Amino acid sequence: MGVTDQPSPWWSAARHADRRPFLMARGAITRALRAWFDGQGFTEVETSVLQVSPGNETHLHAPRTEIIGSDGNGATRYLRTSPEFAAKKLLVAGETRIFEFARVFRDRERGDLHLPEFTMLEWYRANESYDAIMADTIVVIAHAAQATGIGSFSFRGGTADPFAEPELLTVASAFERFAGIDLLATIANGEGDRAALAAAAAARVRITEDDTWSDIFSKVLVEHVEPNLGLGRLTVLFEYPAPEAALARTKAADPRVAERFEVYACGVELANGFGELTDADEQRRRFAAAMDEKERRYRERYPLDEDFLTAVAAMPPSSGVALGFDRLVMLATGALRIDQVVWTPPPGET
Repeated sequence: MGVTDQPSPWWSAARHADRRPFLMARGAITRALRAWFDGQGFTEVETSVLQVSPGNETHLHAPRTEIIGSDGNGATRYLRTSPEFAAKKLLVAGETRIFEFARVFRDRERGDLHLPEFTMLEWYRANESYDAIMADTIVVIAHAAQATGIGSFSFRGGTADPFAEPELLTVASAFERFAGIDLLATIANGEGDRAALAAAAAARVRITEDDTWSDIFSKVLVEHVEPNLGLGRLTVLFEYPAPEAALARTKAADPRVAERFEVYACGVELANGFGELTDADEQRRRFAAAMDEKERRYRERYPLDEDFLTAVAAMPPSSGVALGFDRLVMLATGALRIDQVVWTPPPGET
């Protein structure tokens, strides 16, 4: 390919003119959602990008940096993968309804739906159930669609009406419907039975000896479940299995599942919400297990934010959700790729 055949940079006038309608719509969505949150009594916050720990999930990767103090000594810090740790500390401080349009960062991610730097719309309700935050999420998505006047989301051949009553589907029901797997039969005492799930999923996905229960779960989810979600209308996938609880509390009535949900449109995951875990010892156990697995797989681990774990023990019962704002804008504007709806793509992106 010759030099003249190279695509023009994102900042060329002609290319920017093509993207500008998406960016104007992005502004309209931002204004509409800020107005909605204000009307619901939420306070907009701005939390620090630099963190002692960027998050402690096995497959999330964060850029690392070093800050130099006035004494000349350096300290390792990470660019956050989510504002979650800082936001929850604000709940302990006494805030009851907060939201943030947060710039977040993730290594090893790039594609039509991924950028290494993107915007996460995250919000929390103290002393309210995760049903309330789930309802919020459906309303927020509809408000975004209303702000652009779009009647239906579409992506890769799928469509979804953001104003229709959403489909409510448990993860166990989704696995049964789309993969013929009795997922809950592979969970005991909050832990996944790897052998049981491997046997149940063997005809559905390729399984290697190195795959854990969570690996097999993810393969089935990605290959057989997610492509069927959010078609025609939004899907709320809820009651995630306990081994995938992350920072969510398990259900008192059934400890095999957790108060975790995700919202899908056109097969695209838009949001991930929790009834928040407030057991610091359990949270430490989960983090430590995730970092052990991260070290085994990737030869790296992130430190635990001890300040966060102390805050978790004092946190009121709460619910929260993280919504991929750029993805929402993409669907609400009819854009084909996520880089079409950000003002300036990260350096190195064209």
